[in-house]
Amino acid sequence: MKRVLVICEKPMAAKRVASALDEEGSPKEERKLGLSYFTSRRENSELIVVSALGHLFTVTGRKGGGSYPIFETRWIPIHEVTRSRRASDRLRLIEMLAKEADEFISACDYDIEGSLIAYNILAHILPKERLKDAGRMRFSSLTKEAIEEAWRTRSRTLDYPIIEAGKARHEVDWIFGINLSRALMSSLKKATGNYRSMSIGRVQGPTLNFVKEREIEIRTFVPTPFWTIEAHAEIDGKRHRLQYEKPRIKKEKEALEIASKCDGAEGYVKALSSKGRSILPPPPFSLGDLQLEAHRLYRYSPSTTLKTAENLYLKALISYPRTSSQKIPPSLNLREILCGLGRIEEYREFAESLLSRASIRVRQGLKDDPAHPAIHPTGYFDEKLKPRERNLFDLICRRFMASMGDPAHLLEMEAQIDVKGYNFYLRGSRPAYRGWMNIYGPFLKEREEPLPPLKMGQIIKRILVRGERRNTKPPPRFDQASLLKLMEGKEIGTKSTRSEIIETLFERGYIEGSSIRLTELGLTVGDVLGKYCPEILSPELTRHLEKQLERIQLSETTSALVVEDAIRALRPSLKKLKDRELEIGLAISTALRSSPPVEDYLGHCPRCNTGEIIIIRNRRTGKRFAGCSNYVKGLCSNSFPLPQRGEIKACGEACPICGAPLIILKRGRIFHKFCVNHECGYGRSGEKDGR
Repeated sequence: MKRVLVICEKPMAAKRVASALDEEGSPKEERKLGLSYFTSRRENSELIVVSALGHLFTVTGRKGGGSYPIFETRWIPIHEVTRSRRASDRLRLIEMLAKEADEFISACDYDIEGSLIAYNILAHILPKERLKDAGRMRFSSLTKEAIEEAWRTRSRTLDYPIIEAGKARHEVDWIFGINLSRALMSSLKKATGNYRSMSIGRVQGPTLNFVKEREIEIRTFVPTPFWTIEAHAEIDGKRHRLQYEKPRIKKEKEALEIASKCDGAEGYVKALSSKGRSILPPPPFSLGDLQLEAHRLYRYSPSTTLKTAENLYLKALISYPRTSSQKIPPSLNLREILCGLGRIEEYREFAESLLSRASIRVRQGLKDDPAHPAIHPTGYFDEKLKPRERNLFDLICRRFMASMGDPAHLLEMEAQIDVKGYNFYLRGSRPAYRGWMNIYGPFLKEREEPLPPLKMGQIIKRILVRGERRNTKPPPRFDQASLLKLMEGKEIGTKSTRSEIIETLFERGYIEGSSIRLTELGLTVGDVLGKYCPEILSPELTRHLEKQLERIQLSETTSALVVEDAIRALRPSLKKLKDRELEIGLAISTALRSSPPVEDYLGHCPRCNTGEIIIIRNRRTGKRFAGCSNYVKGLCSNSFPLPQRGEIKACGEACPICGAPLIILKRGRIFHKFCVNHECGYGRSGEKDGR
């Protein structure tokens, strides 16, 4: 009997693949080295299904030491760097199982990372000539049907162009990251004699610069005064806001003159008009769209949304979430998925309505992904979802069904009211036909404002008018969602790494707060790089490298050439940094002394909405508690007790119940995520978080 080794990316995926491919649907769980794997029977073959733990190999330099520049790389087992016994034992297990196998299949996630994970394992444990016996399964969901189809259509070779692109990405990112980070750390050590871990990288640099440029815009912003006309009228006992024909008035004299003439005067209805407007349904979610919407609705950080979506994928409830696509392929069985959703009470009405149609069409978006479709439900449901998983599942299901709905029709109405020769407008709208909005309604900001019944020439008595002085405002600060959206628009990073890059900037102390502020350290690092090697901060360089990686996947260039190109671009920058190490180190040292510890910031204050909840230590007792940064200004007294043992870190998320920051408490190897508000109690029952 032929024996086939099937390598999956995660343990839960391995269990689902083994179950789907076993002819009886009940694979046998085996154990070696204290680790589990599965054996299944299919088509006169024994399938040995085993899981990696994500990447089991990593890039390192060919030479040790902490000097730079360093450009020669090699791949080694990750446990040689992390000393992780779990990773070491997992690799040993796969190596033992490979000795019993005749054929090898990569069933890791179908993307650059998944393809590279399986290849590195197989290249390490197999002689070069045996790699020809390795094939590839491709699936976008972990349902039984999708896995069986992936088995039937598996390729007889690995996806080498994608693997080569993955190798190049890791090597380029390592070369940029290690050299630039060592340049900063070496500069600091030269100036102070002290060591501190610092980092900057190929995508971190431009992202930090986006925040820096916005920070400078805000700090240097000079407000310009202008005036507006605020007007209200009472019609049929109800107060209505009127809009003046000019949204802004530059001169105070003009504004006061209008207010003086019109305040308390009568007006009359000069014109009435109405028009219909069609609103197309939204396309299904890409990962970036889902992250933005989840942040808008639930204040979930992009990384939390990705992690939660991956949990839903591993439970076979949604398709693969790491996708850029807003399109659903014709091959997807929409009716089958809708039948599944129709078995869920809250979706039954919508699913049945869509199923009653002769043909079902999805409104396709513009963005595409050659590997995976837009995120969509699979038609299955799990009653035991956690609140965050349930929220995201509901959002994905409703968006998917809404994308098949009819366009909504909005009736927009306008009354032009003449007051002493000046034109004011009363505007309103109401849905004439809700269409897709019936499905997606819980997530829409709808304001139905119908006009009161009016007639041409009707007199409107005693209109209240005043002129109001205002100032132009600086551009808003980024939050995690808007920064991620900018990264996506500038085409830097990938759908999978953008949220990680933002988290790294927080962890390094370069940025802080839910409304993101640049720290003095972040400003200094940005200034240093901008002064000596501005090309590192430019999105052009990293965008060029992303395009080169895409060309590798199309077999238009090689990984070796792309890595050489990256090194050639980096060399001049490193030389300039090395020549000015002392000057750079002194600047960083000064910034470090003036920057508060980044760990002290926990999140936005839900009471005053302008301060940050920070960790405060009682100087007399040494005990810590959380309080609003506005306390010292006498503006807010919000505070919460904190555990006195363990490391506390900001989570970057707001509590879904009370809006206070969620925090992570680390004690040893145990991570506990909960709401800082002890009266709320969210997560305090012992919810663990493995981050």
